[in-house]
Amino acid sequence: MEKKKPMRRCVGCGESREKSMLIRVIRDTDGEIHLDSTGRANGRGAYVCRDIKCLEKAIKKKGLERSLKVSVPEDTLEQLKKELDVNG
Repeated sequence: MEKKKPMRRCVGCGESREKSMLIRVIRDTDGEIHLDSTGRANGRGAYVCRDIKCLEKAIKKKGLERSLKVSVPEDTLEQLKKELDVNG
């Protein structure tokens, strides 16, 4: 029997996808927000598709803020966009 793959919902487009297809954005214990490339870092996480449009949608709909339970500063959002461009 094949092992079941974990599914997560993108906070931008709202589609459920395999966890490996998404990028995790976390708020760590210091309250800082950044991309979690390993998917295993400690902290509160939200998942976004590997697409800049989904990240922008998540920002516009405040999906990231809702999931991370904190308001996300503008410069942090710009940093996330740059990191997504590099990684995605």
